[in-house]
Amino acid sequence: MISINNLTVEFGGFTLFKEVSFLVNSRDRIGLVGKNGAGKSTLLKIFAGLQGATKGNVSIPSEIKIGYLPQQMNHFDGRTVMEEALTAFEEVLGLEKEIAKINAEIAERTDYESEDYMKLINRLSDKNDRYHMMGGENVDAEAEKTLLGLGFLRSDFTRQTNEFSGGWRMRIELAKILLRRPDVFLLDEPTNHLDIESIQWLEDFLKVYPGAVVLVSHDRAFLDNITNRTVEISVGKIYDYKVPYSEYVVLHAERREQQMKAYINQQKMIKDTEDFIERFRYKATKAVQVQSRIKQLEKLDRIEVDEEDMSKLNLKFPPAPRSGDLVCEAKNLSKAYGDHLVLSELEFVIERGEKLAFVGKNGEGKSTLVKVLMGELEYSGICKLGHNVKIGYFAQNQAQLLDENKTVFDTIDDVAVGDVRTKIRDILGAFMFRGEEVDKKVKVLSGGERSRLAMIRLLLEPVNLLVLDEPTNHLDMKSKDVLKEALSQFEGTVIVVSHDREFLDGLASKVYEFGNKKIKEHLGGIYDFLRAKRMETLQELEVKKAIVQEKVEEAPSENKLNYLERKELSKKITKMERNVAKAEENIAKFEEQIAEMEDLLSNPEKMQDQSLFTKYEDAKKDLENEMMSWEEFNEQLEELIAERGE
Repeated sequence: MISINNLTVEFGGFTLFKEVSFLVNSRDRIGLVGKNGAGKSTLLKIFAGLQGATKGNVSIPSEIKIGYLPQQMNHFDGRTVMEEALTAFEEVLGLEKEIAKINAEIAERTDYESEDYMKLINRLSDKNDRYHMMGGENVDAEAEKTLLGLGFLRSDFTRQTNEFSGGWRMRIELAKILLRRPDVFLLDEPTNHLDIESIQWLEDFLKVYPGAVVLVSHDRAFLDNITNRTVEISVGKIYDYKVPYSEYVVLHAERREQQMKAYINQQKMIKDTEDFIERFRYKATKAVQVQSRIKQLEKLDRIEVDEEDMSKLNLKFPPAPRSGDLVCEAKNLSKAYGDHLVLSELEFVIERGEKLAFVGKNGEGKSTLVKVLMGELEYSGICKLGHNVKIGYFAQNQAQLLDENKTVFDTIDDVAVGDVRTKIRDILGAFMFRGEEVDKKVKVLSGGERSRLAMIRLLLEPVNLLVLDEPTNHLDMKSKDVLKEALSQFEGTVIVVSHDREFLDGLASKVYEFGNKKIKEHLGGIYDFLRAKRMETLQELEVKKAIVQEKVEEAPSENKLNYLERKELSKKITKMERNVAKAEENIAKFEEQIAEMEDLLSNPEKMQDQSLFTKYEDAKKDLENEMMSWEEFNEQLEELIAERGE
């Protein structure tokens, strides 16, 4: 479908790609990976025809339609959300106008027997056939379904696009691309402005889409759920792995280890050769050997290894004064903007040490509640912080509060205390500020760089309640790992507003779901919540099928598990799920071994091999034992799930 042949891209003497070649096939799901600046976004632009190459070529058949979603885009005003979405159907809308024009002309004609009139009728028939073939009568329904899937409300359809934030306008552009049904999707960080439900909808859409997908994302779960192939860009070269991201990580580590060994060996050989040349350069008797070694070095294909910090950075929060056991309590908390009610009569308690995830569709009040907690908004009802609570707050606008005239290093040096001051460069490196970048002034940093710098400042402040609003949007995989590890070890209380499931997994122990002006508490981690949500959806469908007229509210069980018991039960379930998965792996391994030995034993000569026959019998016993273990694990898992009340 798309063919890249010996592609070279250079920028002012710097080579981004060096003679790379690979193919994008019709059903590929490719994740482009590599460190920042490796060329991922550039490669998408080349695919989209927006940027050329220095050498080589990109071959795309003329009939192939490309759908490209960049990180930054231009927006056009003057249309409603629905009108803008419908521009995706340019040909259909053009046909509608032509059909209307022909119908109007026919209505005025009276020469029913003329040749021109018959030509007009034939044109109308052709246009109508084309219109129906393209599903013209369904475009409104398709646009509505896509906009709803991406989080818009029906009431949003008639609003002007310029009333929405940049993130929501990006969703409109994504909707248009999805509606055009291209042969190849090129998506550059498509999840940055989506909530969890919208991401899941997009995943479900892309999984069954018949075209190809090439995407750049720092969302591990999204990459794993979508991709079946990972293309790594490293020091101008392409490394093609026919596996999803998680499997790529393992294979990448193995390749890098081999690459490092070869690199070290080559460097030793180069040094030995250079030492020989230097030692015998002026000896006439060694002139031939010296010239031979010089030519040898000139012809050498030197191994390049991408810089990678393999050290483990343990970033810990500075000690903070201990807060009271009750961190925050709300009663009858409501918040409205004029006549628009966002939060209605909320009641909740946050205890010291809890790590909470705020999730829900955009516009449901997550950031509003955060601002109420921060004391930035007026509200009705009660919302009080506990004794000695000190808040550290991160939001996107935190980046604008940095001193523009200070350097990156000085910005962090101002807040660092104790031993941390000796590790400032390591900390900055973990968040993608390396080498000379630490001496840059804040005023020359991009929006993403400023956000990362603001995050580092927050990590070094002595607070006991951290409130983080979408903290991972501008972080790469390693930076997210560093942040997640630091938050996991943080002894205070954490509230995270995020759509990044992989980041929240293992971090949040309770989920607050925002919707319909209320919040609903879910005990357990983010994947417990997602599993429960899917079950709830199925239950709702069953209720609709049964045409139940009244919703019966379930009485709270007297034996309802408390939080600590449920948390411990979730751990047991997770452990048992791992046991089941491991047993299934072993069963597959034994079945494969048995099949191989059966093939061998089908050979009359091998039938006499007693040792092979013994191994065959042993493998069958191992399989039988593993099957018994698998059944026991499954029974125990079902009992645990039943105990949790699912």
